[in-house]
Amino acid sequence: MEAHLQAALGDGLTILFTGLRVLVVYAVILFFLRLTGKRVLGQFTPFDLLTLLLLSNAVQNAMIGPDNSLTGGLLAAAILLLANRWVAANTKLRESLEGEPALLIRDGEVITETLRREGVSEKELQAALREHGLDNPQEVAAAVLEVDGTISVVPVQGHTIKRLRRVKSSRNR
Repeated sequence: MEAHLQAALGDGLTILFTGLRVLVVYAVILFFLRLTGKRVLGQFTPFDLLTLLLLSNAVQNAMIGPDNSLTGGLLAAAILLLANRWVAANTKLRESLEGEPALLIRDGEVITETLRREGVSEKELQAALREHGLDNPQEVAAAVLEVDGTISVVPVQGHTIKRLRRVKSSRNR
């Protein structure tokens, strides 16, 4: 009975190393996400979702190691949540990880170097313009890739944005 309880709760040294491994994996994955750019952190494509799911599975053993105890799993979850909250509350760290907004269009001219650097395709930029009721870059004073991966579009003065209408589909019910 005591052996089963020990297996469920884990031993102190294993729990300590589990906590350390979780922190290291969290920091490294956070760094890797920063390297991949803002576009990955925006709206997910099916490929992005698949990558995220496989990534979480790939690092699971690195975090938990041989510890399959209830305590180890709950400790890992608690550390991840606390580390995430700490990063969100630490303004300087959060801003350094998020980066700065990137200008994609200036005065109707697409800045292809920024598109390439940020991993935004011409198709994605065109889709963002259409979402804002615009047909081409010449109608845009500025388009900015925000730190959350969304694209903000400011039309040329005097151009009125057409009201976007909601499309009835199974995705937005």
